[in-house]
Order: sequence, then C-alpha cells, then structure tokens
Amino acid sequence: MAITSIGVLHPGEMGAGIGAGLVEVGHTVKWASSGRSPASRRRAEASHFVDAGSIQTIIASCDLILSVCPPSAALDVAKEVAGFGGLYLDANAIAPSTARQVAAVIESGGGRYVDGGIIGPPPGGGSVTRLYLSGPSAPEASEVFSRTAVDARVISEDPSAASALKMCFAAWSKGTTALLLDIRALAIAVGVEGPLLAEWRSSMPDLGAQSLKAAQQAASKGWRWVGEMDQIAATFRAVGLPDGFHRAAAEVYARPARDERAAADATTLSSVLDALGDRRAK
Repeated sequence: MAITSIGVLHPGEMGAGIGAGLVEVGHTVKWASSGRSPASRRRAEASHFVDAGSIQTIIASCDLILSVCPPSAALDVAKEVAGFGGLYLDANAIAPSTARQVAAVIESGGGRYVDGGIIGPPPGGGSVTRLYLSGPSAPEASEVFSRTAVDARVISEDPSAASALKMCFAAWSKGTTALLLDIRALAIAVGVEGPLLAEWRSSMPDLGAQSLKAAQQAASKGWRWVGEMDQIAATFRAVGLPDGFHRAAAEVYARPARDERAAADATTLSSVLDALGDRRAK
C-alpha cells in the first residue's frame, strides 16, 4: 500500500520535527487541532501540517498515524484512534509491556502496529535522529522515512523490540544524568561539595560540565522524563532485575520546577540542586 497521507499525534517538538521532514519529501502530514494548545498549533503551522480538525478525520483520511507523545499518554492516544485500519507507528518511550498493550488496542480495531524507538534529538541542525522499528510491518514504515533526516532502522520482527532497545539506551543516558544530579545534591547536603568538585577536576574532569548540562535537561525536559523512567523501571521489573535505579530517577526528575528555556549554567544548576535538597529535607 502506498503511504501518502500521514497523521501526527500530537505535534510536540519531536513529532513536529519528524513530520516536517516528511512534508519536505512530498508527504501530506495532518494533525488535529481540536483541544490542542496554541504551542501545538504554532509547531504544526511552522512544519506545514494540514489541519484535519479532529481525530476522526485523521482516522478516515490517513494511511499512517505516527504517535509521539509523553510515555504516560501513549496508551490513551492509541485508544483515541481505535478503529483506525491503517499503519500505526508508536514511537514513544514505553516499556515492551506497554507497547504490547498499545498493539492490542490498534490491532483489535483492524489496524497494523509498528513499534518504534527514537534515539537522538529532533531532526535539524546537523543532528542525527535514529528511529528504530520492529514488527512485521516495520519495513513498510521504514520506507516512509527514506530521503528524510530520520535514519529509520528495522531491527526485528518482534513487535516490542524497538521499545526494548529504547528502554535500554535511555536507562543509561537519562538514568546516569539523574544519578549525577542526586550525587551533587548529596555532596551539598553532607558538606563536601567543594572537595568533591576538586576531586572530579583531578580524576574525572568532564563531570563538572556534565552536571551543568544535567541540570539544564532536568529543568527543561525532566517533566517529560518522569514517565519514561517509570517505563524503564517496569522493563527491568518485568524480567526480574532491580528497578529501584529508575524509580529514583523518576523522583529526581519530578522535583525541579519546569523551565523550558533553562540554560546549562550555574544558575540553573543551583536551582535544580536546591529543589532536590529542599524536597528531600521535607
């Protein structure tokens, strides 16, 4: 089946970036403005999406639906399009068990499910965005991204393998970011931040700069990563491995105040560390 019309649910920074690339190579990309925020509208218009108005119109007029949303919303978003008969690509950071639930919703309504896992920033600016795909229909979905800035890679016929890979990758990249922040907050709490920073400069000189970047990420993106850490914890738990690392990471990311424009600087670091210490004291 030739895929020409694609629905994006719902266009956040990543979804808008991927969709814009699809528009550039000739696809018609639609979104549903009903109930969405002004920020979503601005992103959709900047990406040259066609406003279908409602989810129902997306279901009726699209060959493929791409879901890129916070992990906690992935199952609910799939339920919004239950009955869609085309190709449904879930590219959310979800546990394999959640991916199987999403697949069940889509397939029970007559659609075909493709599991996806995104690694890297949104397309643009010379960055590389990899989209790992799995499931029987993954090769068909992969073809949609040819000639775009998204490097789509089919890894398995297993309909939850892409999600499993995403969980493993983010368990390290985002889990260690939370751990670094928590360690620095601990050093403040027990009065050894100065000696710790001095030792880092001697033995691990990159950690000081990494902690600045970690604070910026926690403030600007941490609110979105809470659900992802919960999904990673569930992935570990499902195979009998300890899940406490990422349950703690979810708590770390839940504490700083949300600041979409936070910079990787000392002010942001101080604010994030204060938030961790203040709430721990309570």
